[in-house]
Amino acid sequence: MRASYSYSIWAIVALNALTAAEPPIRHDPAHNHEEELIPLDEIVVSAPLDRPLYQQAQAASILGGKDLNLAIEPTLGQTLARMPGVSSSYFGPAASRPIIRGMDGDRVRILQNGLNSMDASATSPDHALGFEPSNLKSVEVIRGPATLLYGSNAIGGIVNAIDGRIVDEKLDGTIRGSMGGRFSSVDNGYQTNMMLEGGWKGLAFHVEAFTRAAEDFRIPGNARTVGEQERNPLPPGTPESNRIVPNSHLRNEGLSAGMSYVWDEGFVGFSWTEFHNIYASPAESSVFIDMYQTRLDVRGAFYRPLPRIKEITYRMAWSDYEHTEYEDGMDNTSFKNDGYDARVEVKHEKIAGMEGVVGIQSERSDFVVSGSEAFMPPTLTESNALFFFEDITRGPLSVQFGGRYDRIGVESRDNDTFGAAQSRTFNNLSGSVGFVYMPNDEYSTAFTITHAERAPTNQELFANGKHVATGTFLVGDASLGAESSLGFDLSFRKRTGWVTGSVSGYHTRYQDFIGQFPTGVMIDTDSDLIGDTPEQRYQAVPAQFLGAELETTLHLLHPITTEPQQAATNLHLQFKADAVRARDGSTGLSLPRIPPFHLSTALILERGAFGARLEGIYAAPQHRLAANELQTSSYFLVNLSLTYRLIQGPTTVDFYVKGMNLTNEYAREHTSFLKDRVPLPGRGLVAGMKLAF
Repeated sequence: MRASYSYSIWAIVALNALTAAEPPIRHDPAHNHEEELIPLDEIVVSAPLDRPLYQQAQAASILGGKDLNLAIEPTLGQTLARMPGVSSSYFGPAASRPIIRGMDGDRVRILQNGLNSMDASATSPDHALGFEPSNLKSVEVIRGPATLLYGSNAIGGIVNAIDGRIVDEKLDGTIRGSMGGRFSSVDNGYQTNMMLEGGWKGLAFHVEAFTRAAEDFRIPGNARTVGEQERNPLPPGTPESNRIVPNSHLRNEGLSAGMSYVWDEGFVGFSWTEFHNIYASPAESSVFIDMYQTRLDVRGAFYRPLPRIKEITYRMAWSDYEHTEYEDGMDNTSFKNDGYDARVEVKHEKIAGMEGVVGIQSERSDFVVSGSEAFMPPTLTESNALFFFEDITRGPLSVQFGGRYDRIGVESRDNDTFGAAQSRTFNNLSGSVGFVYMPNDEYSTAFTITHAERAPTNQELFANGKHVATGTFLVGDASLGAESSLGFDLSFRKRTGWVTGSVSGYHTRYQDFIGQFPTGVMIDTDSDLIGDTPEQRYQAVPAQFLGAELETTLHLLHPITTEPQQAATNLHLQFKADAVRARDGSTGLSLPRIPPFHLSTALILERGAFGARLEGIYAAPQHRLAANELQTSSYFLVNLSLTYRLIQGPTTVDFYVKGMNLTNEYAREHTSFLKDRVPLPGRGLVAGMKLAF
């Protein structure tokens, strides 16, 4: 086992000692430490032309600053689960990916600073992401196909986690950083993190570290539903888990360091990251996963290098990922993913009225599953792409259009268990056109038409074995073709006034949606049992997704204006809602694990340095079910958070206390493979602070 990263704690202690010599911190109400932006004015850096939210053709959201600090959870999926159109795959507190508009797994592209996360999280819901959200600067969510910029794996959307590990601005003579910590009562968990960066004569450095740990978490009642107890009774004499979810503890830690050189016409830099995560699987009482990832990132840019060329940016990431699944203390199955992701983008000024970007991207993934529960052969996936995006603006109307060509090769290797090598090649073409109409600075309307294609994954093509985490026997189909979809997206946005926010609706139709469907056949995978595991096959079916999202805020005391806000007290009433209907066109049934209708309401008070938020979150019962799926009951969660900010010059300290699930509601996520075995945590308190200087 590699060395522990416990030295990250000592780094935080050292930083605390340095900052302890600073004068006492007092709140100065006349000092505005952060530039407060109108929410819809936030820039989407993962978009082609760095446009603000209200000028985007696609539906997008950004979580950053104090809101991100307050929303942070152990996983990215749970951190983003309250954004409209986003839910969580929730496989316990350690493994959770975002689900966008009912699409999960390989259809949602998880990015770190615009490049693939390159882990194994898309392969199975029990696999955690290879990074931790506590040191992130912001998170961007693009809802709907983002295949033009990020390839076929973004057919459902993207989540771009921005961490700032490579400094791209001059910090000559500047030292800045942050440190934070939090405690959660429901699992006796704690988390600490630090970041330090600075520069001299164009050189800049960035260092960050974190550690997190938690015990098994508490719940209001039995872990398993009545339906699950009847369907899968425990052996005689085995008690049901009550008031706690066994085998749900975790510990992870990481360290990252980067250097860069910045000059007036560009920058170049790199960062090296080590991430270690040990977490138990609540699906099986004797299983835990030990994960490591080493990642090298390189990024740079040239500004105005040629006439009519605004910027040339380049970035590359290389990753060495491995995790081992242990059962009863013995290593059982290993997952390895070695690969890279590289891209170059060229942004040009207006040429014939068009401003845009052209680029190339290359990816490689060498994926190996080995051990007693390997369910697919070793595979090599390679992809090369060419893409473009252009914007034409005439008065209040902006037309945004683009296209992408991907050539993707997926090859399995000779294997004693899975047989001879097989290979497939796919040539994907995707394109979109969007219209953004802005009659004034207050309103905008966006309409997008998108044709997107997605190549089947190595797992969908070549799987043939028992997948213990989901309790199924997976069978792939090497003859599957690429998915193709046609989607329509309409959004209305209002950025200033007494009411601000957005509402959007979408409809996407697939000719050949690749899903994992039960066959009704039971497979014998244990010599002591006959027909103990249900078979599920990857098949292509016609499907359609229809949905809508709402995110709006009523500013009860003062309207949002383009002028700096001078009011000492603000009161906001915020509403978020989303609904999606996804049907299998061949049977008329719902697709599996589709999120139900969600509605959240929050009353937000801001008075000087003090803030309070009272929130109610409702999830409707999900009775639109796929074959062999159990209905999920509704739930209503009540959360309360209190914050306080102290400011002295360039130093800020944010304190927060959150009461989570105050009514101790018994709640389950329909999108989770473990929804009938693992509920959401019960009543708990979270307390934390973050110091920035």
